[in-house]
Amino acid sequence: MIELSGRSVCGGVTFGKISIFSRNGRTVKRTHIQSAEEEIGRFLSARDSAVSELEVLYEKARVEIGEAQAQIFAIHQMMLEDEDYNDSVKNIISAQMVNAETAVLATSDNFARMFSETEDAYMQERAADVKDVSDRVINILSGGGETKIVTEQTIIVADDLAPSETIQMDKEKILAFVMENGSSTSHTAILARSMNIPALIGTKGVLNPEFNGKAAAVDGYNGKIYIEPDEKTAEMLKKKKQEKELQRELLKKLKDKPTVTKRGRKINLYANIGTPEDLGSVLLNDAEGIGLFRSEFLYLKSDDFPSEDVQFQAYRRVAEAMGDKPVIIRTLDIGADKKIGYFNIAEEENPAMGMRAIRICLERPTIFKTQLRAILRASAFGNIMIMLPMITSVDEVERSKTLIDEVKSELENSGIPYNRSIEVGIMIETPAAAVISDLLAEKVDFFSIGTNDLTQYVLAMDRQNSGISAMLDTHHEAILRLIKTVVDNSHKKGIWTGICGELGADIELLPRFIELGIDELSVSPSRILEIRSAVRESE
Repeated sequence: MIELSGRSVCGGVTFGKISIFSRNGRTVKRTHIQSAEEEIGRFLSARDSAVSELEVLYEKARVEIGEAQAQIFAIHQMMLEDEDYNDSVKNIISAQMVNAETAVLATSDNFARMFSETEDAYMQERAADVKDVSDRVINILSGGGETKIVTEQTIIVADDLAPSETIQMDKEKILAFVMENGSSTSHTAILARSMNIPALIGTKGVLNPEFNGKAAAVDGYNGKIYIEPDEKTAEMLKKKKQEKELQRELLKKLKDKPTVTKRGRKINLYANIGTPEDLGSVLLNDAEGIGLFRSEFLYLKSDDFPSEDVQFQAYRRVAEAMGDKPVIIRTLDIGADKKIGYFNIAEEENPAMGMRAIRICLERPTIFKTQLRAILRASAFGNIMIMLPMITSVDEVERSKTLIDEVKSELENSGIPYNRSIEVGIMIETPAAAVISDLLAEKVDFFSIGTNDLTQYVLAMDRQNSGISAMLDTHHEAILRLIKTVVDNSHKKGIWTGICGELGADIELLPRFIELGIDELSVSPSRILEIRSAVRESE
């Protein structure tokens, strides 16, 4: 038996044969051309075909794993339509009189190098994306076939996988992903989690050709792959798999049960969602509301600013589906790791601390008011609340509420119905907001602590930087003390505080959160029943 260790990005235990993923080899041969105009036309035709293929992948992903994750392929389409990318290919063809394949490969290498050399972890991930879309164009130009598709149940082993390679696979045939490289924030890792397939990254040595076709077992809970496991290990893993499956069945019995501690303290248990397509999972797992509706999906999927009506229809759909249960819509939160080209935000050295979220909205009130009108109109169809992200000052709250009041007056004058008593809250995700939470509590109806950003700002550590991920202590006492400060200040002013970041689903911290007085937890829909069980077992 050979045991290799990696890092888990999706839990689960599975058994099967290893299939080392191989791509159709393709060598780009540099050739001299006679007509730059004809070659550019050839490139544009291949590019358009690639965009069409990506549209098909987008629809497949949307149906199988949801709108939010399907956005990967919308981003790829945007890359192929990027003016700088296209100009680079055309200029290389014209200046060097070389074939389109060579020009696309050179552009791909240049852009990938540019992304890789940035200090922004999100931008570093885009290096793999630009290579993926460029390979697609080169494949079309060279008349190559599709990447080999999995035809039988297998454990996929690879150096890394492009999102397009992952989504083209039949997920019924994939038992696990084990990658020698990759990162927990890569698109492939996100897709694996969305498809609920056990997955490991950083599993050094797993690409040994001798392993191809051999029996193996993957433990996605502790990040191990066992090649030709011995009987003792196999029995241990089978038992673990059975226990986990039994645990899932027991959790299902918690549907429709109240989320209360043994002492009778009620914790509101809500779900985080990215799109209306996530509603099925929210209802299936019996969430008591939606604690975080990431509204930026409407902007990420669009080539231009989404209209008021497009936004209204999306918000209304969610509100109606949830009935009288709360639906907390976070206003536009772009910038940092969520870039949208048509916003034309200037390049920043440190985008996580730059023009993002509420700062953009207040700088561009027309965009903000369009979204607020859509939210307020939808509030007539359910229990919608507004949540403002990345607040650092009382002034930002007051300016935002002034715009909300302006929109209310406009709707009133037009005779358009809305909830006149709609609640407005803020995300506490900056140290500044936590420190002045006593002042902020006088201005809003609730707090929701975004522990992801709060953690990176308190510890001065980029949470997407894989190089320091092991140092990122999410249980740091400084973070917990700030959470206590926020909770205490909110309760003094008679408002509630919840957690909508990753720590909301941290079972180990749950007793501490209950002790601190947290009123609400908002987690991924798939974690609802597990967290409900943990709350009911807590004092």
